[in-house]
Amino acid sequence: MHFDFLEIVASFMVLFAIIDIPGSIPIILDIKAKTGTVHAWKATLVSLAIFLSFLIFGAPLLGIFGIDVGSFAIAGAFIIFLIGMEMVLGAEFFKHDSPGGGTIVPIAFPLIAGAGSITTILSLRAEYEIINILIALLLNMVIVYTVLKLTTKIERFLGPTGMHILKKFFGIILIAIAVRLFLNNTGIVLPND
Repeated sequence: MHFDFLEIVASFMVLFAIIDIPGSIPIILDIKAKTGTVHAWKATLVSLAIFLSFLIFGAPLLGIFGIDVGSFAIAGAFIIFLIGMEMVLGAEFFKHDSPGGGTIVPIAFPLIAGAGSITTILSLRAEYEIINILIALLLNMVIVYTVLKLTTKIERFLGPTGMHILKKFFGIILIAIAVRLFLNNTGIVLPND
């Protein structure tokens, strides 16, 4: 177990981009309007429990299916790439609708702890020390809680243009991260020229 500030920052940025809680503000506001209230603590704790389960037990679970973490990371790179493309192009590759409504479904799962972010946790596990991912995850959960508490104020502050720019910016970052994950886990080396 060894702390690495750069690993923490890299993991934090990847998780922040894939969870995309600022980009989810319009969806959260819509759910809040339909269900009446969103319990920030409950959504944050359920999301954290899902992430921790996959961080700790994800690799052994994959072992049952005969899949190594590197292969899962490559599959995760494809998902992250498509999510990034979705953010940049404004297209919809994944359906985000889910039966029920409210704090647990669909906010905690699959909005916060969805397929892309769970895949990302396992992909990061192939790259970084667990302690560094855990610190980055906890920092992200603080941001998730804060955003859930302040969604209306944040939307008013950023405005439609700010929200649009934020989504496009993090989409490009996700695409670059997906390419790096793919290259690191396939052994392909790009020329530096």
